[in-house]
Amino acid sequence: MDDPAIQLTANAAKRVAAIAARQAKPAILRLAVDGGGCAGFSYRFALGEFEQGDACTETDGVQLVVDPVSLDLVRGSAVDFVEDMGGAAFKVTNPNAASGCGCGSSFSI
Repeated sequence: MDDPAIQLTANAAKRVAAIAARQAKPAILRLAVDGGGCAGFSYRFALGEFEQGDACTETDGVQLVVDPVSLDLVRGSAVDFVEDMGGAAFKVTNPNAASGCGCGSSFSI
């Protein structure tokens, strides 16, 4: 179940657990990659469920799931939760991204 192809930091796991508790949903964060965004692809996060074929990793009881198509684009990445002057958001550190944009939510390969 624990897939080393993607990581969820302890800080991100803590945030997912808090959001899931507030919404009375399972602590499962789904990361998907969509076409579009200002750099070609964009990250999409949502609370979700494990589906057949998903890659899954777990940190502090919180699961991160990624569908097989998205996994090809984010393999080796880490998902973190960051708070700074620009706001608070989940951030993907993606070694496959050739470039990104200032918003941090889109990338190109």
